[in-house]
Order: sequence, then structure tokens, then C-alpha cells
Amino acid sequence: MNTLSFFTLGAANANGGYQGIILIVLMIALMYFFMIRPQQKQRKQHQDMMSKLHKGDEVVTIGRLHGVIYSINESDKTVVLDCDGIYLEFDMVAIARVVNRAEDDKQEAPKEEAKSEEKPAENDEESASDDAK
Repeated sequence: MNTLSFFTLGAANANGGYQGIILIVLMIALMYFFMIRPQQKQRKQHQDMMSKLHKGDEVVTIGRLHGVIYSINESDKTVVLDCDGIYLEFDMVAIARVVNRAEDDKQEAPKEEAKSEEKPAENDEESASDDAK
């Protein structure tokens, strides 16, 4: 009987050891997917936003200060903001989000819209001349 209980206890400890290892691996995997991976995605999005900054963009800093980018210094990783005539220098990582992009991006879109609007107008003129004939 002692031998039987010895093997039973030994088997229980062996299974418990594997279960403990599996539990630890599972906890590390969950921690990766719920903590580390989202943080890496957020950091990548912020770096993409920093690379697309241009002079004239309206931004908000991490201190909730609103301003317009006056200049960008890539070597020092700094940006100078124009806040109603007051020029302040910040590290680029202090930019929390971009509110509005510079006017250069907005001017390209109306040109495309104007081209698409011209084509229907030409068709209207042709149909009007066809009606006149």
C-alpha cells in the first residue's frame, strides 16, 4: 500500500509541475498580448505621426498646449511651436496629436475635385448644344 501511495503522490507532483509551467507560460503570453503588444503599436503610430510633421501643422502637446509648428529640427529632435505669437521649443516626443495638417495637403484635394467637376460641366454644355440643334 505504501508503494502504491508513493507512485500516486509522485504522479500528482509531476502533473502539478507541468501545470505550473503551463500556467506561467500562459500568464506571460497573456501579458504580452494585453500589455506589451498594444504599447508597441501605440509607439509605432506615434513615430509615424512624428515622421509626417510639417511646418504649419496644428498640434497639441502632452501638456495640452495648442500651437502651430513654426520649424522642425530633425538633428536635435525638437520642434518650435507658434502659440499666438509666442514661440516655444519642445522635444518632438512632446507632440501628442496633430489637429490639422498644413494647407499644402488640403490644396491638393480641391484640385482633384475641380477636375472632376469640370467634366460633368462639359457634358452639360454638349447636351445644351445638342438641344439647340
